[in-house]
Amino acid sequence: RELAEYTGNCQLFVVPYTKPQEYIRDNAPDVLFTVLMRRSMLRIAKLVADQSEMEALITGESLAQVASQTMQALAATEDACTLNLPILRPLIGMDKTEIIAISRKIGTFDTSIEPYEDCCTIFTPPHPKTKPSLAEIEAAEAGMPGLAELERIAAETVEKIPIRIGDDPEF
Repeated sequence: RELAEYTGNCQLFVVPYTKPQEYIRDNAPDVLFTVLMRRSMLRIAKLVADQSEMEALITGESLAQVASQTMQALAATEDACTLNLPILRPLIGMDKTEIIAISRKIGTFDTSIEPYEDCCTIFTPPHPKTKPSLAEIEAAEAGMPGLAELERIAAETVEKIPIRIGDDPEF
């Protein structure tokens, strides 16, 4: 809702991602978990985009801010699927200070620092691999034959919440 002033009316897609995430955690090397999870999320986003006739995906990635955003990790993530739609990364060249300044300016900073246990804080390994090779990522995925079905189910059960400018900020 805070972003609707800048984006216009939009839809929030809430993906039930716990099952794919737990499957990856239980079946893959922990040092690759973050990149494997991001690849999985991208495949789900592609399925949702196809269902909803979207023309692009937009991410909040900023180069080298965290282990999963090194050039190697970004390349491995993007290679997850044939997208046939652009991935827009408006923050890619910004550093943390610039991103925080923008979040303060548009009024999203306070929301962004609220304590919240999400997939990054709960599942991220203490020492993720920063320069994963595509071969090792693909080998890990080959050892997870059930992941594609879990991704399909997650995409099919996505909750769509319309966000309109001026909506009551309470869910």
